Amino acid sequence: MTLETDLLLDRRRLKRRLVFWRSFAVVAVVAALIVSARGGGGGLPGGIHVARLSVTGLITENRKLTEEIDKLADDSAVKALIVAIDSPGGTVSGGESLHNAIARVATKKPVVAVMGGVAASAGYMIAVSTERIFARESTITCSIGVLMETGEISGLLEKLGITAETIVSGPLKDQPGLTHKLSDQGREMVHGLVQDMYDQFVGMVAKGRHMTPEAVRKIGDGRPCTGRQALPQGLIDQIGEERDARAWLAANKDVPTSLPTEDVTATTLLSRALSSSLGPLLEGVWKTFVSQSVRLDGAWAVWQLTDSR
Repeated sequence: MTLETDLLLDRRRLKRRLVFWRSFAVVAVVAALIVSARGGGGGLPGGIHVARLSVTGLITENRKLTEEIDKLADDSAVKALIVAIDSPGGTVSGGESLHNAIARVATKKPVVAVMGGVAASAGYMIAVSTERIFARESTITCSIGVLMETGEISGLLEKLGITAETIVSGPLKDQPGLTHKLSDQGREMVHGLVQDMYDQFVGMVAKGRHMTPEAVRKIGDGRPCTGRQALPQGLIDQIGEERDARAWLAANKDVPTSLPTEDVTATTLLSRALSSSLGPLLEGVWKTFVSQSVRLDGAWAVWQLTDSR
């Protein structure tokens, strides 16, 4: 065997050893992070804990997150759920989906809502599915209502010399539309849709807050209110934040304040296990590219500063 052949074989052996030890080092680092997460009090999935569901930004449909919420109902390791809301609202269907999923958990274990800076419209819709609602005095909440917006550019098209024609199967198929004015019949139809969704919203609030639908309608005309204003109207239960919610759970639901809190996300099991280190980074990437995408369709239950109501 020549010297060059020996050198080539030695180089291949060295390369295999380097691959082995690099792989071993990666596994060791991951294992260390997992142990660190466990020892740091964050806990791995399966340990006794209080779950925290953060609802932030614009609320839209999120099937993966809904599935994660549904798992909490039968998870014996989860002693309670805190729903932390900081959202101006979103689509009615997105709010309904989260409301119903949280309500299913509430039938089996304690669930409370903690409002941040804003928890209005669909954000409030989610809150009323819980047993007790906490808000800051300055929290912007309520805004019980539904809106559906459309536009019309027929005047602009006429000035540009553009004619648009739409072949429809019936007079309401193209109502509303951008290229023509909303007809009286179309306006009545759209108003009926909005009113029906508003009635659904009122029903959720009435059930969650133990009020009559008539009482909800008197204060549910779309106007926002602060947490301090919402308290005497029975729309929230207490001025406070998460520590107050934990104290209430300890005093009334036998959920010790010493239990760790684990965030509920639609991420993988590994990123959840590494929540004390890599988890926040992975969760941020996930929210940026996937879960925070917005689909601009359907009716909205959203509070906005420019709302004329």
